Amino acid sequence: MDTRAHVIVSGNVQGVFFRARTVDRANQLGVKGWVRNTPEGNVEAVFEGDKGRVEAMIEFCRKGPEGAEVKDMEVDWEEYKGEFTGFEIRYQ
Repeated sequence: MDTRAHVIVSGNVQGVFFRARTVDRANQLGVKGWVRNTPEGNVEAVFEGDKGRVEAMIEFCRKGPEGAEVKDMEVDWEEYKGEFTGFEIRYQ
């Protein structure tokens, strides 16, 4: 079953390659969507794909890459839209 999750990760999550590692992991899992830094110092992402694979991306974000210190994470499950062809870093 395909699903969609909108995630906001807070803590020490910018300047630690969080976006790049998220792209790497999403590509490994075949998850589509995007990731970006927010002006508030968070990382925001949308993941679409198989529910188990999207859940694996959420678990990755709970810890983040080496050097990250995740303090909090919001996850909003949304209706699957199938609008992405890959996974990318978005810029403001």
